[in-house]
Amino acid sequence: MLVIPAIDLKDGKCVRLRQGRFDETTVFSEDPVEMARQWCERGARRLHMVDLDGAVAGSPRNARIVKAIVRDNPDLPVQIGGGIRNLDTAESYIEAGVRYVIVGTQAVREPEFVAAACERFPGQVIVGIDAKNGMVATQGWLEVSEISAVSLTQRFADCGASAIVYTDISRDGMMQGVNVEATAGLAAQSAIPLIASGGVTDLDDITRLKQAAAGCGGAGIIGVIAGRALYEGTLDLGRAQAEADA
Repeated sequence: MLVIPAIDLKDGKCVRLRQGRFDETTVFSEDPVEMARQWCERGARRLHMVDLDGAVAGSPRNARIVKAIVRDNPDLPVQIGGGIRNLDTAESYIEAGVRYVIVGTQAVREPEFVAAACERFPGQVIVGIDAKNGMVATQGWLEVSEISAVSLTQRFADCGASAIVYTDISRDGMMQGVNVEATAGLAAQSAIPLIASGGVTDLDDITRLKQAAAGCGGAGIIGVIAGRALYEGTLDLGRAQAEADA
């Protein structure tokens, strides 16, 4: 199970939100490129990035920074979400060296887009499912749909997606622990591997997720994204990855 540091981009800075609220923003670095370099030096095996401005606008707003990070860390797999609504945007990222593109809002609005993206970029498409009380949120988490996380996951069972990033919005950025029960429950019903996100606080979360991954069935839990806990020091990346590996 990978422990994946997160870099969320807003106005060109590395930030973290609370429950996806843009009025609850904490800036952790004015230089996201340097921040990514630090995570690479600390042993990150993958980097999770979100263009928050792009997620709201519907098209990339921080692509220059994302591409600079990829150039600066050529051996570090990067996954990026936020504003990827067409194949040209996905292609631009992949041609720049991004390993995985994450499709979120467009997966709800136009499910066939996911299939088209998977066909065009095999093994490089991740579906982002952000849920609040079990229902999928879109448009930078500003809108909650009437589609459940479970039904959306099952819809993409045969599309060829590499993974699903599942975020519990109610836990995200709140340092209240991962919703292990919901994550394991979704993983058990998914034919696509899950990457957990939202609420990671300390090493205990990594342990509980690892245990859940071992017994949940389905395609399993292959990673966990950590943000605020890493930035505020309640979780050490090296120790967390060692625990996940054990």
